[in-house]
Amino acid sequence: MRKALWLAMVSAALVPACGGNDLLAVDATSDDGLAISEKAVSLIQQRGGQLGMDGNDSVRQRSRFVDEQGQEHVRFERLYRGLPVLGGDFIVHTGAREDESITALLASSLTISQRPRLTPSEAEYAAHKTFDAARSVQQGSKLLVYALPAEPEPRLAYEVISTGVKEDGTPSILHTFIDADSGRHLDAYDEIETGAAAGTGRGIHNGAVSLNTNLNGTKYELLEVAHGSSQTLNMGNSTSGSGVLYSKTSNDWGDGTAANTESAAVDAHYGASKTWDYYQNVHGRNGIAGDGKGANSRVHYGSKYNNAYWTDSCFCMTYGDGDGTQLRPLVSLDVAGHEMSHGVTSRTAALVYSGESGGLNEATSDIFGTAVEFYAANASDPGDYLIGEKIMIGGKGFLRNMKDPTADGVSLDNYAKFKRSTDVHYSSGIANLFFYLLSEGGTKASVTVTGIGRAKAEKIWYKALTAYMTSGTTFKAARTATLSATKDLYGATGAEYAAVGKAWTAVGVN
Repeated sequence: MRKALWLAMVSAALVPACGGNDLLAVDATSDDGLAISEKAVSLIQQRGGQLGMDGNDSVRQRSRFVDEQGQEHVRFERLYRGLPVLGGDFIVHTGAREDESITALLASSLTISQRPRLTPSEAEYAAHKTFDAARSVQQGSKLLVYALPAEPEPRLAYEVISTGVKEDGTPSILHTFIDADSGRHLDAYDEIETGAAAGTGRGIHNGAVSLNTNLNGTKYELLEVAHGSSQTLNMGNSTSGSGVLYSKTSNDWGDGTAANTESAAVDAHYGASKTWDYYQNVHGRNGIAGDGKGANSRVHYGSKYNNAYWTDSCFCMTYGDGDGTQLRPLVSLDVAGHEMSHGVTSRTAALVYSGESGGLNEATSDIFGTAVEFYAANASDPGDYLIGEKIMIGGKGFLRNMKDPTADGVSLDNYAKFKRSTDVHYSSGIANLFFYLLSEGGTKASVTVTGIGRAKAEKIWYKALTAYMTSGTTFKAARTATLSATKDLYGATGAEYAAVGKAWTAVGVN
């Protein structure tokens, strides 16, 4: 029996295969209408054996784009003797970089008979037996190769499409996959997910905003269908449980006051949406974890709770209401971006939350929380380099100041002041000031930095976090990481590279 080699999104360097693969056929059209990538096709034809492809296989280009570093990424669908291979799609990376590679789920040859034991009608009957409600099956089910890792080996299967109505009245178009030899149920998915809707809300900090909500039957929910089905949940002042999804018959939420429990939910839901959009549109990241899955927001945690936090175990943000004396509800835009960015860090560099790496962890969240605030361009909370200015009552009027970290009386602005026992929220000031100087320029410790603009600074920090930082990165290692990222993005001889070095020197990191 053939043993399949499954690669869960593994990128392997392309190496010359014996003999080449010139018999591989390539469809002359592409799904996105873009021209076929001749270089990607050439690489596949020469080295398609890496994926087990031979003369029985053909490919069709699905999409093609070039990233900011000039590397081309081309997605292909795989067909086996003309049959679509579900799970056989792959990406060819070509272009400016030398590490040309393929990202694939399936990397093995296919030796499947195209002669099914079942007829289409028999497969449709087998699918019908799995339905839990009345459904209408479309006639003429098609054959394909089911090659998703839910099965140990690829199978010849029928795709049976049926229509129906869910209990709440939502229409359903169900795709059911039936083994074409045994009639066994392999998998199913519904083409129609619960529909998205456009709502409105009035938050405590963000004012009147538009909200992406979900229409579920006759009720609207604070659920982001387009953003990984992220939910906003009401903890009801409890400190246990997951909370209850906000749901009601109208699609207008909150009144801008803390007395209305929906107002804080509006801010949290809006903040989660803007943070997702920021990472996707600025950095090309598909969700906080990069897997397209949403992260939930829990509001009204505890009684007069003066904090907000991120938890990896639930992959969610939690917000307190504040005590009304020191803090207002902690659902401001920069706090939302800050907390969700902890999730990005946990799925990339995984900076340990203590010592120097802990300070870098907190700084990363401050940097991207600030970036989200600027990105949102909300008139009620315009972008600035202050953290938590909307939630403070009296005092300094902010939690942290990236331009002048020492303004809060406890944060550090130079590495020479760092001690192992320093709280990570205070040692974050070192990298926070680095980021401000790199973005806006200025003079510190007799070192003058010419700013390169916030947009470039954000790109550098994100690339350093995702490509060069590790769990134990120190401030000096962060200097090296950001210089490496800058070299990748802008070269090693330009103003950007020089500015990164000077900005770190200005905060005592050499």
